[in-house]
Amino acid sequence: MKKTLLLSACLSLVLAAPSLAASPKPDEKLADNQTINYWLLDANKTKDPQKNSDVEGSHIARQLFEGLFNQSYEGELVPGAALSYDVSDDKTVYTFHLRPEAKWSNGDPVTADDFVYAWQRLADPATGSTYAWYEELMNVKNSSEVIAGEMEPSELGVKAVDEHTFEVTLNSPIPYFIKMTTHTSTFPVNKKVVEQYGDEWTLPGNLVGNGAYKLVDDKLGQDITLERNENYWGNDDTVIDTIHFQAVNDKNQALTRYLAGEFDYIELPAGQFPRLKEEYPDQAHAVPRSCTYAFLFNLSDKGPEALKDVRVRKALSYAMNRDVVVNNITRGGQKPAYSWTYYATADFTPPVTDYSQWTQDERNEKAKELLAEAGYGPDNPLNLTLSYNTSDDHKKIAIAAQQFWKAIGVNVTLNNTEWKVYLDDLKNHNFDIGRYAWCGDYDEASTYLDYFRSGGMNYGGFTDPDYDAMMKASLTAENPAADYDKAEQILAEQMPLVPIYFYSTPVMVPEDVKGLPVENVLQNWYGKDLYRVAE
Repeated sequence: MKKTLLLSACLSLVLAAPSLAASPKPDEKLADNQTINYWLLDANKTKDPQKNSDVEGSHIARQLFEGLFNQSYEGELVPGAALSYDVSDDKTVYTFHLRPEAKWSNGDPVTADDFVYAWQRLADPATGSTYAWYEELMNVKNSSEVIAGEMEPSELGVKAVDEHTFEVTLNSPIPYFIKMTTHTSTFPVNKKVVEQYGDEWTLPGNLVGNGAYKLVDDKLGQDITLERNENYWGNDDTVIDTIHFQAVNDKNQALTRYLAGEFDYIELPAGQFPRLKEEYPDQAHAVPRSCTYAFLFNLSDKGPEALKDVRVRKALSYAMNRDVVVNNITRGGQKPAYSWTYYATADFTPPVTDYSQWTQDERNEKAKELLAEAGYGPDNPLNLTLSYNTSDDHKKIAIAAQQFWKAIGVNVTLNNTEWKVYLDDLKNHNFDIGRYAWCGDYDEASTYLDYFRSGGMNYGGFTDPDYDAMMKASLTAENPAADYDKAEQILAEQMPLVPIYFYSTPVMVPEDVKGLPVENVLQNWYGKDLYRVAE
């Protein structure tokens, strides 16, 4: 026997339908110009939902494709391609009822087979998705075996019951499964188009999506234009006609262009928020964002031998002065981080790590002691390379780290590369210490902690059997909070990273642009919910 659950947000669909689309207030008059110019830091690497692995790529994919559920302005789940779902009594079988009127941008109906194909494609080793592990984290039946190549993708626990009924079977229940369906890697793709065009299926003219917008132009990922998809089920309630994404690596240049009216959304350069908030109080905002900024240590076979010694890793982490970073460099409401999971994650209590309770002088002294114990000092200096992708902010933080570590006798060479090259270097373990940031895929602590599980994305190659066991136990725990705390304590003890700060994103948005979320810590946004008002 199954029981039907309607999301509370589904009830909102009946009671307050405008919350699912652009919702101008009665006293607001829409502007004639309904174009959004959105800034990107880096050129887009892919629009393929199953191959994308970065936040900015997800912003683009979220306009072109639509998953089972979307998020509201406040971060609550609202219907997307699915209207509702049923769950079995043992909470291992989810049955999603798809929106019958949904169509692809070429007019084809969106069916359960499209979801089956996409979910199988995500797990299929032939796809080469760096996010295949996400389906394992969702605990989809046979996902581990399919990802390992031990079973065929057709054996994954997903099936089409009928044209508009999609069923997912889990190995065991996990309470946050539904939250995970908003991630872009689970979005459907059109099998006919993917198979017809192969690696070129995401090019303009080829790409077919089921989102509110369609791709009309793409200049090497630097300059991307989307226009409204007239076949989207909610097109009549969509206001923004065109979304233009443009990559500018230099945040100062992006700010100059924002002030000239060329951008409608930018993130501010480090240190600029206090001044701009005073000059533009209605345009400058510092919004909470579920991301943690860190340096990763390369603990793989390709990593330097010195970093295999936990005393060295702890010394480098202790000597990183987080207060200087957030108070003198970023200056946008960020908080110093001495653990990994974002502090404001739902139902999560941040751990109290020992070194977070020390003064910076105490941390520096302990760092020197640990390095000496590991055999490093004036007669045997430690030399390492810190890599980062192009950004003045990353450069400033890297230079600061170089100085902090020089004070304890560590010589650090800085290595800057463009984003695409940098990402490949991380994936291939071609770094000593690498700048990194992880943003939550959903609002639950496992989205952070699973990163360091063996088989997780885990670019630093950290492995710890006790950590893996803790994360496995959390999957079936009625209340996983204790397991999450122990996992954080293992990270503090083994130190595979230097957590630096928890995000608050300082941004500029013109007063006439409405609908961008400021209360959703995941910062997921949908162009269909935005609009511009007349000044």
